[in-house]
Amino acid sequence: MGTHPINLAFRFLLELTVLAAAGTWGWRQGEGWSRYLWAIGLPLLLAALWGTFAVPGDPSRSGSAPVPTNGMVRLALELAFFAFAAWVLYDMGYGRWGAAMGVLVVVHYVLSYDRVQWLLEQ
Repeated sequence: MGTHPINLAFRFLLELTVLAAAGTWGWRQGEGWSRYLWAIGLPLLLAALWGTFAVPGDPSRSGSAPVPTNGMVRLALELAFFAFAAWVLYDMGYGRWGAAMGVLVVVHYVLSYDRVQWLLEQ
C-alpha cells in the first residue's frame, strides 16, 4: 500500500505543497534581498534534508540512502516536514489550508500503514 503508485504520487504532491508553502512563508519573512534568500533557501534546505536522510532499502524511495538513518528518525523527519507546512499555512492566515494539510498527511500515513510499520521495525 505505501508503495502503490497512486499513494506515491499523493505523497509527492504533499511534498511539493510543503516546498511551496515554505517558499511563500519565507518570502513573507524577509524584506528586500533577504526575501529571495528565505523564499529560495528554505525550500532548498527542506528538500536537501528530505533527500539526504533515508532508510537503506526503503521501498517507497530509490533504495539508496546518502545518509543512512533508522526508521524512527526518518518517520520523525517526515512528520516534522509535513507539520512545518501545516504550521506555516496557519501562520500565514490560511488556517483551513493548514488543517487540510494535516488531514491529508494523516490520510497518507493511514494508507501507508505498511510502510510506517516497516519504518518502525528498521
